[in-house]
Amino acid sequence: MTTQKTAIVTGASSGIGLGLTHALLQKGYAVVATSRHISTAGTLSTSEQLAIVEGDIALEATARRLVETAMQRFGRIDLLVNNAGIFIGKPFTDYTVADFEKLIATNLFGFLYLTQQAIRQMLPQKSGHVVNITATLADQPIAGLPSAALILTKGGLNAATKALALEYARSGIRVNAIAPGTIDTPLSQNTDREVLKQLQPMPRIGDVSEIADAVLYLTNAPFITGEVLHIDGGAHAGKW
Repeated sequence: MTTQKTAIVTGASSGIGLGLTHALLQKGYAVVATSRHISTAGTLSTSEQLAIVEGDIALEATARRLVETAMQRFGRIDLLVNNAGIFIGKPFTDYTVADFEKLIATNLFGFLYLTQQAIRQMLPQKSGHVVNITATLADQPIAGLPSAALILTKGGLNAATKALALEYARSGIRVNAIAPGTIDTPLSQNTDREVLKQLQPMPRIGDVSEIADAVLYLTNAPFITGEVLHIDGGAHAGKW
C-alpha cells in the first residue's frame, strides 16, 4: 500500500499558492495550506485531504501549528513549498525601516521558522523536499523596476537553497528553488499587461499553472537538489 504524501503550502489563499494547492490535491497529496486570511478568503475549503491553518508566516508559532497539523492529521511531511512572500519595489533610498522589516519578516523569517520545523520532521523519515519560491529579479535586476531591498531577501533564499541542499543531501532531503518572472496573479492585476509582457524576452505573462508544473517536476526528479529553476520567459539569461 502506498503511503499518501503530504505537502505544506504557504501563501495558499491566492495566486501561485492557490494554484499549487489545487495541483497537489489533484495529484493525490494531502495538503496543509496557510495564509494570513485563508479562512475568510473563500478560495479553499477544508476536506479529508486539505487542512487550513490561518496565521502570519512571519511568526514562529504559525510554523509550529502548521507542522503539528500536518503530523496530527496526515502523519508525515514530504513537501514544503515556501511560497508566501511580499514585494516592495521602490528606489533604494526610499525604502524605510518599516519596509525592510516587513520584507525580512515574511520573506526570511517565514522561510526560516517553517523550514526548520519541517526538516526536523523529515530527518527521521530520511526523505523530504523543500521548494523555495524566490524571484528572477534576484539574478537579473531590471533598471526600470528598482527593488534592491526585495532582491536582498530573495537572493538570500537562492543562496540558502544551495547551502541547505548540500547540508542535507546525505539525509535524503532535497532543497530547490523556483524563481518566477512575471506571473498572472492578483498582484499583477493592477499593472498594464502590455508593460508586463515586455519584462522578459518572451513577450507574454507566465501562468500560475507553469509554476505548479515546475514544483511537481522538481518533486518527481529525485536527482535534482540545489537547483534554482527560472520560470521567467528567459529574463534571467541577460539583456534583451
